[in-house]
Amino acid sequence: MTLRIESLELRNFRNYDEAVIDGLGDITVLVGENAVGKTNLVEGIQLLTALASFRHGTFDQLVRHGESQGRAALRATDGNRQLDIELLLAGKTRKYRLNNKAKRPLDLKGLIPSVIFTPDDLDLVKGSNTGRRTALDVLGSQVNKSYYTVRRDYEKVVRHKNRLLKDEADPTLVEAIDEMLVTVGSQLTMYRIALFERLRPHMVGKYREISGGREEMEARYVPSWEAGLSKEADEPAPPEGAHEASSTSAPSSLVRDEVRDALSRALHERAAEERRRGRALVGPHSDQILLTLDGQDASIYGSQGQQRSIVLAYKLAEAAVIEEILDQKPVLLLDDVMSELDGRRRAALVEAMEGGSQTFITTANIDYFDEDMLARSKVVNLPLA
Repeated sequence: MTLRIESLELRNFRNYDEAVIDGLGDITVLVGENAVGKTNLVEGIQLLTALASFRHGTFDQLVRHGESQGRAALRATDGNRQLDIELLLAGKTRKYRLNNKAKRPLDLKGLIPSVIFTPDDLDLVKGSNTGRRTALDVLGSQVNKSYYTVRRDYEKVVRHKNRLLKDEADPTLVEAIDEMLVTVGSQLTMYRIALFERLRPHMVGKYREISGGREEMEARYVPSWEAGLSKEADEPAPPEGAHEASSTSAPSSLVRDEVRDALSRALHERAAEERRRGRALVGPHSDQILLTLDGQDASIYGSQGQQRSIVLAYKLAEAAVIEEILDQKPVLLLDDVMSELDGRRRAALVEAMEGGSQTFITTANIDYFDEDMLARSKVVNLPLA
C-alpha cells in the first residue's frame, strides 16, 4: 500500500521558527503571497521524500538565520504501519532518522518517492543538457539504490580526473583514472539508458494526450561517445527484465561490452584534447537528451506552449515510472506552476492529481482551482498563525 503523509513539522528551517501542519489528505493547497514560505514547505517535503532539494540548499541556507540547527519531519502511514522520518541539520551536516533510528539517506531511498514540478522546470527543454541529465538521475536515484551509488562514484572519479588534468599531471596517472572512469561510467550509462527507455514511451504518450496529437514528440538519449557505438548499442534494447516493475537493470553483457569499448576508445581518441582543455570531455557527464517535435529540435523550434507541454509530459512520465517500478504512487509537489500553465495543461495536472497521488500545491491565487476540488482539499493559508 502507498504511504500517505499525515503531518509535516519544520523547526528553524528556512524562514520558519516552527511550523506544524497536520490532518493532511490527498490534496493540500498552500495559499499565500510571495515570500511567505510556500516553497520552503515544499522543499522540506522533498528533502524528506526524494532526499534531495531542487534548490540545492546549503546548511546555512536551510537553517534559519541566527540558529545553529534545524529540523524537518513528517509522519506517514499506509493504514498498517506508521513511519516518522526526520532530517536533522546540525554542525553543518544532514542526518536522517527513521522511527528514532539513525539512517543513511541511501536506506530511505524510494520509501516515499516524490515528483516535483517548479517554474524552473519549464527551462528543462530550452535549458542545458545538465538539467535534463540531473532530472533523469534524481529519478533513477529514487527507484534504484545502485543507480544512486554508481552516480555518486562516477562524480568522484570525474572530479579526480579534472584535478589531474588541471594540474597537468603525468599522462600515466590520467590513464589510470580513465580505467576507473570506463568501469563506473559504463555502468552509469547503462542504468541511464535502461531508465530512459522506460521513461520515453510514457513521455511521448503523455505529450500526445496533452497536445491532442497535433504533433509528434520524440526523445532520445545520446552518449557523448555515440559515434563509436555499433547500431545495436546506439539504439539499445531495454535490459532483460526492464519491463518488470521490481527494478531497473543494466543492459545485457553484449551491450555492456560494447559500451565499455566505445567509452574506452573515445577516451583514447580525445585524450590530447582533454589535456589541452584541462577537463574531462568524454563520459556520462557530457551525454545529451534530445527532445524533438515532428523531427525538429524542440529547444529551438518549439513554441513556449509546446515546450511547457513537453515538461508537463516529462513530469507525468516520472510519476508513471515510479509507480511502475516501486508499485506505489509518488507524492506530487507542485510549486507555483498553475500560474505558468494554461487551462488545458492545468487540466492535465488536475487529472494526474485525481489519479490517486497525494499532492501538495502552492499558489498565490486560489481561483485556479474549482470549488469541487477545493472542497476535497486541505487549504492552508500562509503565513501560519
